[in-house]
Amino acid sequence: MNDIRRTILWVIFGFSLVMLWDQWQVANGRKATFLPSSQPVASAPAASTGVGAGVPAPATAGGTAGAPTPAGAVPTQSAPAAAREQVSITTDLFKAVIDGQGATVDHLELLQYEDQLDRSKHVVLLDNSSAAVRSIAQTGLINPVDSGDRFPNHLTTMTPRPGPRDMAEGQNTLEVAFESGPVGGLQYIKTYVFQRGDYAINVRHEIRNVSDQARDPQLYLQLTRHGTVASSTMFGTNTFAGPAAYTNEKKFHKIDFSDIAKGKAEVPPAATDGWVAMVQHYFVSAWLLRGEGSDLRREFRVRNLGDNLYSVAMVLNLPEIAPGATQVVNSTLFAGPQEEKKLEAMAPGLDLVKDYGIFTIISKPLYWLLSKLHGILGNWGWAIVALVVVLKAAFYWLNAKAYASMAKMKAVNPKVMEMRARLKDKPQEMQQEMMRIYREEKVNPMGGCFPILIQIPVFIALYWVLLSSVEMRHAPWILWIQDLSAPDPWYILPIVMTATSLFQTWLNPTPPDPMQAKLMWIMPLAFSVMFIFFPAGLVLYWITNNVLSIAQQWFINKRLGVLGK
Repeated sequence: MNDIRRTILWVIFGFSLVMLWDQWQVANGRKATFLPSSQPVASAPAASTGVGAGVPAPATAGGTAGAPTPAGAVPTQSAPAAAREQVSITTDLFKAVIDGQGATVDHLELLQYEDQLDRSKHVVLLDNSSAAVRSIAQTGLINPVDSGDRFPNHLTTMTPRPGPRDMAEGQNTLEVAFESGPVGGLQYIKTYVFQRGDYAINVRHEIRNVSDQARDPQLYLQLTRHGTVASSTMFGTNTFAGPAAYTNEKKFHKIDFSDIAKGKAEVPPAATDGWVAMVQHYFVSAWLLRGEGSDLRREFRVRNLGDNLYSVAMVLNLPEIAPGATQVVNSTLFAGPQEEKKLEAMAPGLDLVKDYGIFTIISKPLYWLLSKLHGILGNWGWAIVALVVVLKAAFYWLNAKAYASMAKMKAVNPKVMEMRARLKDKPQEMQQEMMRIYREEKVNPMGGCFPILIQIPVFIALYWVLLSSVEMRHAPWILWIQDLSAPDPWYILPIVMTATSLFQTWLNPTPPDPMQAKLMWIMPLAFSVMFIFFPAGLVLYWITNNVLSIAQQWFINKRLGVLGK
């Protein structure tokens, strides 16, 4: 039994050192050695995946493009873009720039959210300033038949209609419309409707047939993003970043950039429901269909555009448009924070973009409980403390058994140490005698481990709650802790954490093996360095847990008369 415990301890200690070295590398601006997660996905030549791939690649600054494309695909730009107007828009939530080329959302700042590194700036969710940060929202029309006609798309110059560009005080709605000239017999009018206090931007698509023949276009809604994933957070983990899709049949489906690059990405089959999204830490951009046209049959496509750029799109099959008729489709571009309740109300499965890791089944109820406590206390830091109290109460009897087992181990420890000294040259007889002592004293050497192991998934689940919840981002607690999602800037919480861990080690029974005994004192010190990189909210959770555990263990040790032994 001792050999098993020794092996487990060495494995944990070794793994801790690996993680510590990895985080030290990341903290010093170098790539993680063992668990790299901050590198661009290698881009193969542009290729499409999914049903009828062929939504056009985005135009690059000053770029030219390629060869003719088949039916169902819009040709990429083959000449320098014509001069077009860029429209700047300001609302209570957004500062946006819509490019006259395709009326594409080229820039979108979230005015209510500060940048993680430079809090004098805002979060920029969509940006087209360079390929390294490119993330844009595009729409357009494609011709599914090989007739040679092209329709207005995101490379077409569109003219903004006159009207206000800023949401005035007391104004609740701001509409900004763009219209194209006739292309292939169709005129495309796109209207962005911004609502005060709402991250869901309604986008109305009007397709007018100005020709003398019926037209049968498809409408695509596309999100394009660079394939660089954010730096790893802890243990080489980070929340999912990349394309995602949802249908009622296939449910939520993540699509890795690497799979798109390799041509192995799987997308849902065509459906009459569903949405596409581009997910990143704390925020998401998504194309949804709501209202008129929401039951249109749609195909899901992803594409490697080269230069580390990837796209995900929905292609809608529109009904035939008669000469002189107009087809209207209402869509929604959601661009904002991953606030679970709001996402849940907006579209089926949209709340699933919030990444809870492998213990989602535990994380979701923990977040629900944490949010309820926050509603009562009004502070996320105190809500975390209250959550620990609730969890400790739930696990009270399980922990009591563990601490009682440890206390009994501590009580028999002097007898075991004396026996080990007496039989140090007879290892086989020593093991037999040790098992006899445990049996007579009714002590289970592993009794203190199992209850603690059961709680590990809860700790990991809470880690993902704190990691993925945008509510924790820049959420203050007290005094110097002004961001529960970031490490303690003054390292006070990690120091307190270390002190409580060392005190717990003193309360626990001393392992008979001298090497194990030293390791038990070294491990809290090793973990304390790792806790420097942990979010302050998680360290606060662990400190509170330690303090309550110490109180319970102290009480049990005193009751059994083993305190100080």
